[in-house]
Amino acid sequence: MKTYARALTIAGSDSGGGAGIQADLKTFAALGCYGMSVITALTAQNTTAVTGIMPVPPAFIAEQLDAVLSDIGADAVKIGMLHSAEVIEQVAKTLIQFGVKTIVLDPVMVAKSGDKLLQDEAVDALKTYLLPIASVITPNLPEASVLLGRPVETIADMQQAAVDLATLCPGAILVKGGHLPTAESTDLLYLSANKQHWFPTKRIQTANSHGTGCTLSSAIAAGLARGLSVVEAVAAAKDYLTEALRAGAAYELGHGHGPVHHFFTVWH
Repeated sequence: MKTYARALTIAGSDSGGGAGIQADLKTFAALGCYGMSVITALTAQNTTAVTGIMPVPPAFIAEQLDAVLSDIGADAVKIGMLHSAEVIEQVAKTLIQFGVKTIVLDPVMVAKSGDKLLQDEAVDALKTYLLPIASVITPNLPEASVLLGRPVETIADMQQAAVDLATLCPGAILVKGGHLPTAESTDLLYLSANKQHWFPTKRIQTANSHGTGCTLSSAIAAGLARGLSVVEAVAAAKDYLTEALRAGAAYELGHGHGPVHHFFTVWH
């Protein structure tokens, strides 16, 4: 019998379909994985705004995790926004309980508006419980700033941030440079002092960029689930996101920031 590459997303639901678990599951499917989900919150949102959030109780998040991992299992897990310290601790505890080894953590902590999404105790819980068990973390510059308690704004800042984040996370550090004021969006993958990879990518001019962070972290998880190395998975995920942005730029959906085109290789 054949087996699937199994990828699990632990994240919030985006009713507009462009980010959150919807983007994650689309990415898993596009990249050849069987996708599963544990929903941490329901949101009412579209391309213009988030109008409501309903958190899922921690006990039910644990119940979803138990249901999936006790039966199907997961070759890789992607974690998105977790809304409280209690949820963060519960998710970490359950992943350890089931021996999950491959975890991609997208530390969603800062909204596009610049507003902080997590309280200080939740940020501390993230550093205490999830960073130590993550295989890859994917902070952007504002998120790296929150984790380290100082501004991370330049290429030099990114380099030092990766070094310092490596003291909190034994896995790979992918510092995303999408917020750099440059013509290129340059990401840094830090594995160790002697193993660093820079990924410079020309920016694609498009308003359809909703869900890019979710899509990138899910694409990395999909690559790891399919047996790629971290470097291979990040490189493939970067290529996938770039082409999804390029293809999505030709579409109009809603009145705000539309999604990337997750299935650009399948339909046009």
